[in-house]
Amino acid sequence: MKRAVSISIGSSKRDKAVEIELLGERIRIERIGTDGDMEKAAQLFQELDGHVDAFGVGGADLSIVVDGHAYPLHSARKLVRHIRKTPTVDGAGLKNTLEYQLAGFIDRNLGEHVQPRRAFINVGSDRWGMSVGFAQAGYECLFGDLMFALGLNIPIRSIKSVKRLASVLMPIVGRFPFKWLYPTGTEQEKRTPRWGPAFDWATVIAGDALYITRYMPDRLPGKVIATNTTTPADVALFRQAGVKYLVTSTPVLEGRSFGTNMMEAALVAAAGKGRVLTTEELQALIDRLGLQPQLQKLD
Repeated sequence: MKRAVSISIGSSKRDKAVEIELLGERIRIERIGTDGDMEKAAQLFQELDGHVDAFGVGGADLSIVVDGHAYPLHSARKLVRHIRKTPTVDGAGLKNTLEYQLAGFIDRNLGEHVQPRRAFINVGSDRWGMSVGFAQAGYECLFGDLMFALGLNIPIRSIKSVKRLASVLMPIVGRFPFKWLYPTGTEQEKRTPRWGPAFDWATVIAGDALYITRYMPDRLPGKVIATNTTTPADVALFRQAGVKYLVTSTPVLEGRSFGTNMMEAALVAAAGKGRVLTTEELQALIDRLGLQPQLQKLD
């Protein structure tokens, strides 16, 4: 049996392990959280290096990839400094392939419900494929990069502006301590509702699940959530808030959807090439396996 392991600096309460079959291979996929301890995560990567078939980096991005340009997050890259053998991914490959399909999937399955066609994408630069997908599908988009990552109430209203902002800010922001940019450890369990008007404005709320659950208002009646890495507790929160539909870009396995880093690591393990897959190879596997977003009706 092959093994793909996502080591995350997120909460260990979100840990999960399941066995799946991909490309005729039995794969054990496992998520291990370190509750914000980056050194512990780096040590686990070192201990398992060469003993598993693929690593996923969870709770952090090694780079933000915008329109093919990778902006490194230097503090996150310290997590993988000891890895020498095992191919390692942070989910960027699936963000720019599988997540691109979300808007089209929603239109095909929920077209009549999604009116007006407005999408609030919490960090467009981090979900470039998703962002381009909604923009090309004709949605009016609001991007919360400055709101969610930097706490500034300045919405961005075009994909071109997201790209331009990334080119200016990411060389600087990429050197910030990671905890300044994204909740880690027990911080992931806190709810601090903000940006209510933007949530209310949108019909579709898309992007990182932790940003959504952390900042969303108590009520989101009739909304569509498009995300991944959802636990049963997340689904219960969405249902309690009145969310009508949940669309996950990655499959739901034993009650939860795993992050793009975990699922990309599983594909790398199944492919058996001993290296990270190219975008073209990932897309070919997605097509071969028939992977597509999954829809859950919550009310």
